[in-house]
Amino acid sequence: MIPTPDELEAARRQAVEEYPRECCGVIMQRGPERRLLRCRNIQDELHAADPARHPRTARTAFNIGKQDHDRIAALQAQGFELGVIYHSHVDVGAYFSETDKRMAMMGRDPRQHEPLYPDVTHVVMAVTRDRVEQVSAFRWHPTSRDFLPVDLGVAVSSESRA
Repeated sequence: MIPTPDELEAARRQAVEEYPRECCGVIMQRGPERRLLRCRNIQDELHAADPARHPRTARTAFNIGKQDHDRIAALQAQGFELGVIYHSHVDVGAYFSETDKRMAMMGRDPRQHEPLYPDVTHVVMAVTRDRVEQVSAFRWHPTSRDFLPVDLGVAVSSESRA
Protein backbone atom coordinates (compact mmCIF):
# COMPACT_ATOMS: atom_id res chain seq x y z
CA MET A 1 0.00 0.00 0.00
CA ILE A 2 1.22 3.47 -0.86
CA PRO A 3 -0.09 6.41 1.20
CA THR A 4 -2.25 8.90 -0.64
CA PRO A 5 -1.13 12.54 -0.82
CA ASP A 6 -3.73 13.43 1.84
CA GLU A 7 -2.51 10.64 4.13
CA LEU A 8 1.09 11.75 3.69
CA GLU A 9 0.12 15.32 4.47
CA ALA A 10 -1.70 14.21 7.66
CA ALA A 11 1.36 12.21 8.76
CA ARG A 12 3.61 15.19 7.98
CA ARG A 13 1.44 17.51 10.08
CA GLN A 14 1.60 15.03 12.95
CA ALA A 15 5.41 14.84 12.68
CA VAL A 16 5.70 18.63 12.95
CA GLU A 17 3.14 18.83 15.79
CA GLU A 18 4.93 16.18 17.84
CA TYR A 19 8.45 17.54 17.28
CA PRO A 20 10.89 17.10 19.10
CA ARG A 21 9.47 13.62 19.74
CA GLU A 22 9.19 10.95 17.06
CA CYS A 23 5.62 10.55 15.87
CA CYS A 24 4.07 7.25 14.82
CA GLY A 25 0.94 5.89 13.23
CA VAL A 26 -0.54 3.42 10.79
CA ILE A 27 -2.76 3.36 7.72
CA MET A 28 -5.21 0.50 7.39
CA GLN A 29 -7.36 -0.60 4.49
CA ARG A 30 -10.49 -2.67 3.91
CA GLY A 31 -11.31 -2.74 0.22
CA PRO A 32 -11.51 0.90 -0.88
CA GLU A 33 -11.91 2.16 2.71
CA ARG A 34 -8.77 3.52 4.36
CA ARG A 35 -8.10 4.72 7.91
CA LEU A 36 -5.12 6.67 9.18
CA LEU A 37 -4.60 6.14 12.91
CA ARG A 38 -2.36 8.56 14.73
CA CYS A 39 -0.69 6.59 17.50
CA ARG A 40 0.81 7.84 20.73
CA ASN A 41 4.54 7.35 21.19
CA ILE A 42 4.97 5.90 24.69
CA GLN A 43 8.78 5.70 24.52
CA ASP A 44 9.30 8.44 27.15
CA GLU A 45 7.07 6.54 29.59
CA LEU A 46 8.99 3.33 28.99
CA HIS A 47 12.30 5.15 29.44
CA ALA A 48 11.15 6.79 32.70
CA ALA A 49 9.94 3.46 34.11
CA ASP A 50 13.03 1.45 33.14
CA PRO A 51 15.92 3.42 31.60
CA ALA A 52 18.20 0.38 31.58
CA ARG A 53 15.79 -1.63 29.45
CA HIS A 54 14.64 1.39 27.41
CA PRO A 55 17.68 3.68 27.17
CA ARG A 56 16.29 5.81 24.33
CA THR A 57 13.73 8.59 24.69
CA ALA A 58 10.98 9.61 22.26
CA ARG A 59 13.44 11.97 20.57
CA THR A 60 15.26 8.96 19.09
CA ALA A 61 12.75 6.10 19.25
CA PHE A 62 9.07 5.28 19.06
CA ASN A 63 6.93 2.64 20.68
CA ILE A 64 3.23 2.20 19.96
CA GLY A 65 1.40 1.49 23.20
CA LYS A 66 -1.19 -1.14 24.10
CA GLN A 67 -4.18 1.18 23.66
CA ASP A 68 -3.23 1.87 20.04
CA HIS A 69 -2.37 -1.80 19.42
CA ASP A 70 -5.87 -2.61 20.68
CA ARG A 71 -7.41 -0.09 18.22
CA ILE A 72 -5.41 -1.67 15.39
CA ALA A 73 -6.52 -5.18 16.44
CA ALA A 74 -10.16 -4.05 16.60
CA LEU A 75 -9.96 -2.77 13.03
CA GLN A 76 -8.24 -5.99 11.92
CA ALA A 77 -11.17 -7.91 13.46
CA GLN A 78 -13.45 -5.81 11.21
CA GLY A 79 -11.49 -6.86 8.11
CA PHE A 80 -9.00 -4.00 7.87
CA GLU A 81 -5.42 -4.84 6.92
CA LEU A 82 -2.32 -3.00 8.05
CA GLY A 83 -0.84 -1.30 4.99
CA VAL A 84 1.51 1.42 6.25
CA ILE A 85 3.47 2.02 9.44
CA TYR A 86 4.91 5.53 9.64
CA HIS A 87 7.17 7.39 12.02
CA SER A 88 9.44 10.40 12.09
CA HIS A 89 13.15 10.89 12.71
CA VAL A 90 13.94 14.08 14.62
CA ASP A 91 16.66 16.31 13.13
CA VAL A 92 18.18 13.46 11.08
CA GLY A 93 17.48 11.85 7.71
CA ALA A 94 14.54 9.75 6.53
CA TYR A 95 16.31 6.40 6.46
CA PHE A 96 15.27 2.96 7.69
CA SER A 97 17.64 2.48 10.61
CA GLU A 98 18.92 -0.79 12.00
CA THR A 99 16.62 -0.23 14.99
CA ASP A 100 13.67 0.31 12.62
CA LYS A 101 14.54 -2.96 10.90
CA ARG A 102 14.78 -4.85 14.20
CA MET A 103 11.41 -3.49 15.30
CA ALA A 104 9.84 -4.45 11.97
CA MET A 105 11.24 -7.95 12.39
CA MET A 106 9.83 -8.15 15.92
CA GLY A 107 13.15 -9.51 17.15
CA ARG A 108 13.45 -12.08 14.38
CA ASP A 109 16.67 -12.74 12.51
CA PRO A 110 16.06 -11.40 8.96
CA ARG A 111 18.23 -14.13 7.45
CA GLN A 112 15.90 -16.81 8.82
CA HIS A 113 12.46 -15.15 8.95
CA GLU A 114 10.24 -12.60 7.34
CA PRO A 115 8.90 -9.63 9.26
CA LEU A 116 5.57 -9.93 11.04
CA TYR A 117 4.01 -7.75 8.30
CA PRO A 118 6.01 -8.44 5.12
CA ASP A 119 3.63 -6.48 2.85
CA VAL A 120 3.56 -3.30 4.94
CA THR A 121 5.14 -0.12 3.63
CA HIS A 122 7.27 1.67 6.24
CA VAL A 123 7.29 5.45 5.82
CA VAL A 124 9.98 7.48 7.56
CA MET A 125 9.89 11.29 7.72
CA ALA A 126 12.84 13.55 8.56
CA VAL A 127 11.37 16.37 10.64
CA THR A 128 12.91 19.59 11.91
CA ARG A 129 11.32 22.20 14.13
CA ASP A 130 8.86 23.54 11.57
CA ARG A 131 8.74 21.14 8.64
CA VAL A 132 9.29 17.70 7.21
CA GLU A 133 12.49 17.82 5.17
CA GLN A 134 12.32 14.38 3.55
CA VAL A 135 9.98 11.38 3.27
CA SER A 136 11.15 7.90 2.37
CA ALA A 137 9.41 4.54 2.18
CA PHE A 138 10.67 0.97 2.53
CA ARG A 139 9.24 -2.52 2.06
CA TRP A 140 10.51 -6.02 2.78
CA HIS A 141 12.16 -7.69 -0.19
CA PRO A 142 12.23 -11.48 0.35
CA THR A 143 15.03 -12.19 -2.13
CA SER A 144 17.47 -9.68 -0.66
CA ARG A 145 16.16 -10.32 2.89
CA ASP A 146 16.15 -6.60 3.56
CA PHE A 147 13.92 -3.54 3.51
CA LEU A 148 14.42 -1.71 0.22
CA PRO A 149 13.31 1.78 -0.84
CA VAL A 150 9.86 2.12 -2.38
CA ASP A 151 8.78 4.89 -4.73
CA LEU A 152 5.85 6.68 -3.13
CA GLY A 153 4.62 7.67 -6.58
CA VAL A 154 3.66 11.16 -5.44
CA ALA A 155 5.50 14.44 -5.23
CA VAL A 156 6.69 14.93 -1.66
CA SER A 157 7.47 18.58 -1.06
CA SER A 158 9.69 19.73 1.77
CA GLU A 159 7.66 22.91 2.11
CA SER A 160 4.89 21.45 4.28
CA ARG A 161 4.52 23.60 7.38
CA ALA A 162 2.36 23.27 10.48
